[in-house]
Amino acid sequence: MSDQPERWTQATVYPDMWADPDDDPRDGNGASPDGELPTLQDFLTNYRITLRMKCEGLDAEQLARRSVPPSTMSLLGLVRHLAECERDWRNWITDGDPLPKLYGKRDADFHGAVAEQAVVDAAYADLEREQAATDAALAAHPDLGERLGKDKIAVRELMVHRIEEYARHCGHADLLRECVDGRVGQ
Repeated sequence: MSDQPERWTQATVYPDMWADPDDDPRDGNGASPDGELPTLQDFLTNYRITLRMKCEGLDAEQLARRSVPPSTMSLLGLVRHLAECERDWRNWITDGDPLPKLYGKRDADFHGAVAEQAVVDAAYADLEREQAATDAALAAHPDLGERLGKDKIAVRELMVHRIEEYARHCGHADLLRECVDGRVGQ
């Protein structure tokens, strides 16, 4: 007997997908956007949606569960970590003093991801607020070649890094979710 849940998917059309095409909120059937910036924004949006999809339907205990030992990662920790990343990215593009960490010292985003509904609700609120603030800050700089902040990072580099960070953590979320309740799919 194994403690691992049986693998399953909600999809009925393609068994390797998370949801059926008609139920998938990511825009996979429409025409791709025109231009570099809209393409980057589209990829970022879809990875953000994917992360939320991987967390849907779970309670606070499941979201906080460190399901792939010895890793300290949890789905809730990933939500908190990405909220922290969004804040950090704004710090990269400012010339002023950096905003303080949301959760405190290094790795507090993961260590503070405890199985309490108030922590879950706060994490989602933090993520939405930080995403909106970073999006707004970058909207003022549509030239992807423009260099910002003390280190003069190019907007393009920051956009690609944001996509990479979400994509990497969506891969982690795949494994974490499968070990929590067995659900699989891309």
